[in-house]
Amino acid sequence: MVQINQEALCEFIKNRLANTTDERHRTMLERMLTHAHFEHQGNLDGLMSTLGPTTDYHFWELSGDVGPKGLDGVRGYYSHLVESVAHILEFDCQRMVIDDDCIVIEGILTMISPGSFLAENPMAAGFADAAKTYLLRMRNVIFWPFDEDLYIVGEDSYTGGPIEIRELADDEIPPQYTDALAAAQ
Repeated sequence: MVQINQEALCEFIKNRLANTTDERHRTMLERMLTHAHFEHQGNLDGLMSTLGPTTDYHFWELSGDVGPKGLDGVRGYYSHLVESVAHILEFDCQRMVIDDDCIVIEGILTMISPGSFLAENPMAAGFADAAKTYLLRMRNVIFWPFDEDLYIVGEDSYTGGPIEIRELADDEIPPQYTDALAAAQ
């Protein structure tokens, strides 16, 4: 069975908080921690409460920026992620940099993705079967900018593409995914 630690990023943030004394940086880390918890729980209202009014996401791919813009766009993105049961993920953070306006994280993103969700990506549409479940793993760098009130106003994501993408056998699918799938039906 594939192991997904949905709390991996939260654990990394908590460890960083334990060694951070700057109050501004602590508030940013606490906001990011709340955001990460609500994202993997699929709690849309809680997640949206961490975002500032000028939020825009930038997901940089070969074709350019495909991220959602504005609070309505970001809410739509997360709604679709949760409704599709594509929010079962782990971010194994290997590096974090913080300044007064931004947190940058780098690590390995591992997602359990329903074939129907994966097929929406033009790079996967040619092989993704809507009836299958896939493992997607990639190296990812995300910039988390903050506004003057210390709310998150973006996730600016950069990846070089998948490290691994493959169909999962039924006995490899983690329980978090099957539980979320059952709850969504």
